[in-house]
Amino acid sequence: MFHVAHSANCCGRVSRRTFLADVGMGFTGLALGALLFHDGVAHAVEPGKPDGKPHFKPKAKRVIWLFMLGGVSHLETFDPKPALNKFGGKTIDESPFKKAVVESPYYRKNVMDFVGTPRALLNKLYPLQVGFTKRGKSGIDLSDWWPGLGECADDLAVVRSMWTTDNDHAAQLQFHTGRHVFEGFHPTIGSWVHYGLGALSDNLPQFVVLGSPPGDCCGGVATHGASYLGPEHAGVPLVVDPRNPLPFGTPGATVTREERKGQLELLRDLNDLAGVEYPDDPALRARIKAYELAAKMQLAVPEVMDVAKETAATQKLYGLDNPTTAAYGRQCLVARRLVERGVRFVQVYDGGGGGGGWDAHGKLKQNHGSNCARVDRPIAGLLKDLKQRGLLDETLVVWATEFGRTPGAENADGRDHHPYGFSVWLAGGGIKGGVIHGATDEIGFHAVEHRHYVTDIHATVLHQLGLDSRKLEVPGHKRLEIDHGKPIKEIIA
Repeated sequence: MFHVAHSANCCGRVSRRTFLADVGMGFTGLALGALLFHDGVAHAVEPGKPDGKPHFKPKAKRVIWLFMLGGVSHLETFDPKPALNKFGGKTIDESPFKKAVVESPYYRKNVMDFVGTPRALLNKLYPLQVGFTKRGKSGIDLSDWWPGLGECADDLAVVRSMWTTDNDHAAQLQFHTGRHVFEGFHPTIGSWVHYGLGALSDNLPQFVVLGSPPGDCCGGVATHGASYLGPEHAGVPLVVDPRNPLPFGTPGATVTREERKGQLELLRDLNDLAGVEYPDDPALRARIKAYELAAKMQLAVPEVMDVAKETAATQKLYGLDNPTTAAYGRQCLVARRLVERGVRFVQVYDGGGGGGGWDAHGKLKQNHGSNCARVDRPIAGLLKDLKQRGLLDETLVVWATEFGRTPGAENADGRDHHPYGFSVWLAGGGIKGGVIHGATDEIGFHAVEHRHYVTDIHATVLHQLGLDSRKLEVPGHKRLEIDHGKPIKEIIA
């Protein structure tokens, strides 16, 4: 479908430049919002917008953002609480911890009404469903469900004191934007990075999304959106399939590679002529640049997705030889291939759709045991591979989830949503390895030491990339102090 050019000279007809571009690209229904704006016309960089340079010397160049959808239990992963075993079967109301929970200064403080809390006080404390082992020279306690990651313990900075304000899965949106869903859509961390730093690669998008996003109830594609920054800064979803990595963005099955190159060469020549004819048209120059990137992507992206070109040893490292780990392993391997080729921010979802695959209201042991088995080896493989290739020093890897799970049981063998305290970890990109930062109380209810709202993770990412969030503010869109967050300096090398 052609774009109608809205100009006085067009009289409702398709303009010559638009016709040539649309025919040359073959972008019928193209869904690459990061390349073309609302009306299909890219706008040139405006005065006052970032120039693509960091504000100060960066420690990282790129980010791989691993997000587990559904709310991973911190208690069975990165924050062991032996007290849950000791007092398992007693309610919090009956336990020695009631006073600490109810009288905590953090009980409902800065947190929206959490309807699950009163009920949680009456629920029986649920024992840990897995053992923990001290890993690496640093002796970090990690769940036995993470044996592969345990081999990378000395590269991890585990933050055990996260908190947020949404007790439902819209917290997935909140983790990426810093704002509650009731406050509308706002730019995500990936879009801020794209907006601030721009391109490292000439033929790949700078903000790529792999895996299925959250359900619409939880933010949907807005969890990698750009809101008022403009869709050109939103994440570009790619499919880990070399045969069809760009849904709706391919030239068609009947067009050969040689024909495609010929089309693109013709389009380039026509665009050059248009550039000569309209040398002072910044919007045209920007549009040409967007089309050129899209054209290059059609050739470059399938190559990136072809993990069969990797050695057998590398494929095994990511778990591609195992049906359990193969799917997520491919995503992690593609993430490495993307950053290796200059992609700035790669966001990898796991457990997408609905509330998320890690949402263990019941059968937590089965849920988390099987989920960890799917992702442990691929994530460990990613860290090891980045390290052996010399990429980890400049690649910041973030593992996160929207909230934790309650210390009390739900449905006898599960845990409810829990925003008061949970864990994330970071590695590489100038982050200290083998450290634990922050703490929750004895039963993992409240973050009580070095508490961090989710935007502190954003601030840490931006800081490592050399960006000052206040210098990125857009006129007319003043951000709250909490939106900016504060870098977690204790984990920065």
